Amino acid sequence: MNFLSHYYFERNNPDPYVVMGVVLPDLVKNADKYWNIHPQKTPDLYQDKPVLQSILHGWQKHLEVDSYFHTSNFFKTETANLKKFILPCVTAGPVKPFFLAHIALELMLDHLLLHSGMINIETFYNQLEQANSSALDLFLRKAELPDHAIFNAFLRDFLDSRYLFSYQKLASISYALNRICMRIWDNPFTDAQLELLTQKLDEYCPELESRFITIFDELEQNPAISAF
Repeated sequence: MNFLSHYYFERNNPDPYVVMGVVLPDLVKNADKYWNIHPQKTPDLYQDKPVLQSILHGWQKHLEVDSYFHTSNFFKTETANLKKFILPCVTAGPVKPFFLAHIALELMLDHLLLHSGMINIETFYNQLEQANSSALDLFLRKAELPDHAIFNAFLRDFLDSRYLFSYQKLASISYALNRICMRIWDNPFTDAQLELLTQKLDEYCPELESRFITIFDELEQNPAISAF
């Protein structure tokens, strides 16, 4: 799941450090795709301060949600369905259809949460601003993040740009997919392919909208996740 889908499960949580923790794994990976930190393996390092415990709590919930989501029938069914829609967009070029369907599904879930008004994105950003503090820096030092300057610059840009607001438009989803694919392949799409991708996502969106909330309900009812 992507940023806003993870935030959905903390949408009523007043603790900004839990909110930061629940999206922190994706923030770290977006800052540098080669970074791998595993604070969940050394929980004792974070017990000396409540704010560190909150960040770790969010981090662990993120991992639980992703683990369940990626093995769910919803994920398998919807990626297969979406793959059929987007195949015409990738008949030429390097992009793998399943990879594109996987990422597109996650971004479309964010889009639908915004479209339906189920989350307050302004509150989300405000809480991340509050949690961007010395406590976050200490958490990442304990987790042995490779380069704090690079991460801090990325996070500052992420917060300043407010680019998740753009997910209200499907054309922005196509743009984001292109940027993600550019991390892996050179020139992943032509302009014509991107235009067709937006068209196909627009065709698929009403189908997904009719049932997307079921995976969020399923996750919230899962004992392993509701325990957090």
